[in-house]
Amino acid sequence: MPAAGALDGDALYLLNRLLGNASDAAAIEVALVAPKLRAEDGSTRLALGPGLSGQVSGDNPRHVNAWTAFTLHPGETVALTLDAGCPVALIGIGGEIDLPMSLRSRSTLPRAGLGPIGRRLEDGDVLPIQGSARDPGDLTFAAPPRAETGPLRAVPGPQTEWFTDAAHETFFGADYGVSVETDRMGMRLEGPRLTHSERGADIVSDGIAPGAIQVPGSGQPIVLLADAQTTGGYPKIATVIGADLSRLARLAPGDRLRFTAVSIEEAETAARARRAELDRIAEAVIPANAGRIDLRALWQVNLVGGAVDALRPDHFPHHAEPEDRP
Repeated sequence: MPAAGALDGDALYLLNRLLGNASDAAAIEVALVAPKLRAEDGSTRLALGPGLSGQVSGDNPRHVNAWTAFTLHPGETVALTLDAGCPVALIGIGGEIDLPMSLRSRSTLPRAGLGPIGRRLEDGDVLPIQGSARDPGDLTFAAPPRAETGPLRAVPGPQTEWFTDAAHETFFGADYGVSVETDRMGMRLEGPRLTHSERGADIVSDGIAPGAIQVPGSGQPIVLLADAQTTGGYPKIATVIGADLSRLARLAPGDRLRFTAVSIEEAETAARARRAELDRIAEAVIPANAGRIDLRALWQVNLVGGAVDALRPDHFPHHAEPEDRP
């Protein structure tokens, strides 16, 4: 049974912290095309992950950026846009999506028809939401995470002996491009061919984890992602470390990447450092769009108490009579 779940685990964690949710609360993942969402029967709190922005229409029209939590009131809509070159993004949902659990999860695996809906969301679908819709205004992080650059860190193996020394040097030294043959199961890479040793390109099937990099007979690596199979019969030259897995979700076909080798101990240190960094980011939340006029707040707090007609003399004693005016 594949693990499934969000491709960008870091974004899921941060969006849920921004919304005050449990860190593993369900979110909506979008790919290639962003939706338009509408609040129907009640207010709904949303938060946008990296690569997403939106235009809210309704009583308080405004633009919302990535890493922003905001409230949609009944009848309001938000039209979302994915940045160019951003294939996948997350929409956090305040409270809890009120759908049945499947294997103690609300993740969807469309390939197997698993999950509370068992398919991708479609136009007209309605998601019931449980939980408080308190509106603290638009919020964001004081220092949102920056886009990371540099090589992806990977632990060599576990089938190192299935590859030549030249293959290892090539893999950790060459550029690879992301192929169009990429989905939630795996990301095919295009680049220098990796040569297998005399053992060949097949092994007795063993366990697979997200981040594992299989190399079939073609010599072109495949990085396995959230919906990866649980076992596989191709040798694995390396495994992307957990601290860098979320970076894979932000790569689009045509993007270039490199790998660098690290030890298991370095991978564990990086994982702890990454969680500490995410916690630091999550603890510093500030109002978004500082200086912007909030029309809803203005209407609720600074209400007009009356009107004055400057042309009526009874509104202004000793004001010039109309016939005396030039």
